[in-house]
Amino acid sequence: MAGSSTPRVAVMGAGAVGGYFGGLLARAGVPVTMIGRATHVEAMRRDGLRIELADRRLDARVEAHTEASGIAGADVVLLCVKSPDTAAACAAMKPHLKPDAVVVSLQNGVDNAARAAQVLPGPVLAAVVYVGAYIEGPGVVRHTGRGDLVLGIPREGRARAGARACLADVAAMFERAGIKCPVADDIEAALWTKLVVNCAFNAISALGRSRYGRMVQEPLIRAVMEDTVRESVAVARADGVTLDEPGLVAMVWRVAQGMAQQYSSTAQDVLRGKPTEIDMLNGHVAARGAALGVPTPVNRTLHALVKLREAGDDLA
Repeated sequence: MAGSSTPRVAVMGAGAVGGYFGGLLARAGVPVTMIGRATHVEAMRRDGLRIELADRRLDARVEAHTEASGIAGADVVLLCVKSPDTAAACAAMKPHLKPDAVVVSLQNGVDNAARAAQVLPGPVLAAVVYVGAYIEGPGVVRHTGRGDLVLGIPREGRARAGARACLADVAAMFERAGIKCPVADDIEAALWTKLVVNCAFNAISALGRSRYGRMVQEPLIRAVMEDTVRESVAVARADGVTLDEPGLVAMVWRVAQGMAQQYSSTAQDVLRGKPTEIDMLNGHVAARGAALGVPTPVNRTLHALVKLREAGDDLA
């Protein structure tokens, strides 16, 4: 997409994250195509995409499709599917991608861009996403906090042709739409930073059916959250990624203050009876910890309990 002043964008997985960022791009004049579930697609075709903020409503006109073929012609594809669906989504996209199209992973976890690069031949970027949002209804995204990105090239993709050239272009595209999007030289550290924050919030929010603000009012929960941070930082360091533990603990409390009304995406999935991404969050920390010889009892327990919760109820 180098040199393209107004690239065409497709959103693969037009849920809350894809809808929010894709909608803002569309409002800024970028041609956007959403790939999503049928009910969501039908609503967007009929009424457009609606983003509900705390103080106003934003409407965006987008194209919408249910099949991966809808990405044909896109210069940039925002990969926003759930982490367990990454490989399947990339395989479905591959026949329809332009040769010079760039794929940007806007997903939870630390290795989705690397896994996408195993399937796709072109440049793949990783974005760290900081936004509170959920699908309020078909064609409607409710925004609850923040809305910025950090963009970079994962280690596995730095030698890939075109990646460095398109990095600044993609960041500039987001910035023109009013989306803060700094570029990180070490995107792995940025990805692990987000993972650590997710590990502190997601499982507990789901298990306690609690918003972030209520979670941190309970001293016992604050202590568990700090333990998840310490374990996750230890695993990251053993994996060659340097993180600031005190800074991350402080970040967790800032997130709770700034997104006090937010339920985690894991909590939203559990409440809707959908599979969660917990394997890529606390489960990833536990698995990497086991592989690297780093104890992770808190993350391992939270992962196991969410898997049990995900499997449903025995009591009526």
